[in-house]
Amino acid sequence: RLCELLDNAGRGWRKLAELAGAEKRFKCSAEELEMCSLKVLEPRGSPTQCLLQLLAERDCTLRYLLGCLERMGHEQACRVLSSAVQDVICIMVQPESQVVAEGTQVTLTCCAIGPPGLAYQWFCGRQEVPGATSPELVINTTTPAGQPGWYICRVNCGATFTFSRWAHVQVEKSSSPSSASGYCPTMAGLQILRQPWPCRLAEGDTLALECRAIGNPPPQYQWFRNRRPMEGAQAPQLEVKLVTTAERGSYSCRVFNLFHEVWSQEVDVEIGEGPRQTSMSPYLFCSQAGMSHSITTPLSPIFAATDKVALLIGNMHYLHHKQLQAPIMDVHTLGALLRQLDFKVVSLLDLRKAEMQMAVDEFLLLLHKGVYAGLLYYAGHGYENFGNSFMVPIDAPSAYTSEHCLCVQWVLREMQQRHTGLNIFLLDMCRKRNLNDDVIPQVGALEVTANIVFGYATWIQPLPCHCRCADAEAYELSQQELSNGIFVTFLKRWLLEDEKITVLLDKVAEDMGTLEITRGRQALELRSNLSERRALTDPICPPGQDESSARNLQWAKAHVLPESQHLRFDCGVTVQLGFAAEFSNIMIIYTRVVAAPKDITKCEARLTDIPEELDVDLKCTNKESPEELGSPLVPVWSLGCPSCCLYSRICGLQKLQQELAFTVCLQYRYQGMEDFVEERQQVNVGRPLIAKLNLQ
Repeated sequence: RLCELLDNAGRGWRKLAELAGAEKRFKCSAEELEMCSLKVLEPRGSPTQCLLQLLAERDCTLRYLLGCLERMGHEQACRVLSSAVQDVICIMVQPESQVVAEGTQVTLTCCAIGPPGLAYQWFCGRQEVPGATSPELVINTTTPAGQPGWYICRVNCGATFTFSRWAHVQVEKSSSPSSASGYCPTMAGLQILRQPWPCRLAEGDTLALECRAIGNPPPQYQWFRNRRPMEGAQAPQLEVKLVTTAERGSYSCRVFNLFHEVWSQEVDVEIGEGPRQTSMSPYLFCSQAGMSHSITTPLSPIFAATDKVALLIGNMHYLHHKQLQAPIMDVHTLGALLRQLDFKVVSLLDLRKAEMQMAVDEFLLLLHKGVYAGLLYYAGHGYENFGNSFMVPIDAPSAYTSEHCLCVQWVLREMQQRHTGLNIFLLDMCRKRNLNDDVIPQVGALEVTANIVFGYATWIQPLPCHCRCADAEAYELSQQELSNGIFVTFLKRWLLEDEKITVLLDKVAEDMGTLEITRGRQALELRSNLSERRALTDPICPPGQDESSARNLQWAKAHVLPESQHLRFDCGVTVQLGFAAEFSNIMIIYTRVVAAPKDITKCEARLTDIPEELDVDLKCTNKESPEELGSPLVPVWSLGCPSCCLYSRICGLQKLQQELAFTVCLQYRYQGMEDFVEERQQVNVGRPLIAKLNLQ
């Protein structure tokens, strides 16, 4: 009936697609809309039916669809769908577990909405409670029928039914005569029955945590992520759909009522990465008679920030100089750790001069007076002349000078002009004199502010200036495939510690000095005028929406992956197109055949016609296993990818001059035939990840 109403109407299926796309996961691409429109050419084809199928595959609910039709003003379609929506029974008030004193009454409530004539029936365990056919169940704990136990309510309308959650009633005996008249002050008032559990998810999954407690008065809940309350998370169950790496962190739940407060255990949620280090609980607890009572003394950070941002650059594949090996793992390791500390991280590999300059300019847009800290990490070739340090881009000529490089002092001056609360530079590069450069750049005087920390991890003579390559390669500590450079190997041991940043870096320097093979060869030199106790672990106190929205939008641009989509070919084959990110400028595209007619015995979908400006090695496209791509980060991102795919690694997204368009080539063979048949579909995924910032 909806198809009849929307296929040919002025306020038809295209308007519905537009309104439904207001929520990002329901937005249809131009190719999908074209696919819907072409259904009119089929004998029984319907554009509306095709659109509804796309929305259904993305878990669009009837209620959301009804809301879109109401905004369209399509009264007939609303009436058609309303009848279906009204048949759905939805429980609005769930019964809550409680602890009560012996001899008192306790009331459990279950309220639902749905079609007229809803009927209720309460159960204690598997047995019906006689006469309990109203939304409220009153239990008298003095009678045998009011014994403690688990209760549940069934709500039905004819053959349609649903059940509430289980609620546990626990009766506490007390020798005090006053306990029968009401609340017993000596009774343990809150008890957590179900603790949340740690989990590891892939991007796009649904995060579901649960904390169940009983108490009298009934408990209330507040969920916390990384020690900060989550807005709108005041239910026993926490559900976050379509998670991204932004949702990784430590989660806990505060359970409280008028008299007591307890905290759940703190659990780690990983999104597409390996196990992280355990973080400290936001409060200290003591235990008494099996119950947790909080000591209301929070761990004391003195300083707070409105934001923490980081730009990580690793240059490896130089065009005219020896190539490096460790920056890919160093940048990835630091990025993962900083995200655990709630930093907004942009991580980039192999940048040319213009791209480095533009990346820094975009990074500076994230900074303002409240931001702290602003952290810049660079791993690659570098040099120092006349007190100024320079980062060398991958396109620097053989005899490069400061004209071809990016000056560290210039970046620092630009950051200070934005009055960032804490500026940190961690430079993992050489500082040897560049004999080809005798120019003293005029970068301007730095302001005298007590917020600067320099950390130079530098090779000292007699090693050559090619840090961590050639002669220096023997000093990389790990012999495993995933290996960090020496500086990051020691830094990652301390980075999550709640220490003043200068104290933390001092510990890193001390550790580096204890290693025999680096003693006298590589050192961490610190420069700082930091007077306050500022730490990377200091919490964030978000500003108002208007103040932060522009900065957050700028940040979000560099981390948006294209949405997974399904391509339908004329032969009846459906191909899933999925995406994963290694860094802000390196993306993995995988193709997977998810459905094929029975008479097709073999088929695979390959990527072709990838834009020439991207760094695409044909040896790293359409591989049957992630390991064949040759990336050391495969164990990280492949966790969230399905099996039986073809994988392609797309590098250098910052070079993209227009939207990323390519061809999916489907090759298949029918049963009893030797020759393959080929179909092609053009795909446009827009500007993914860092390409949105247009660093050209």
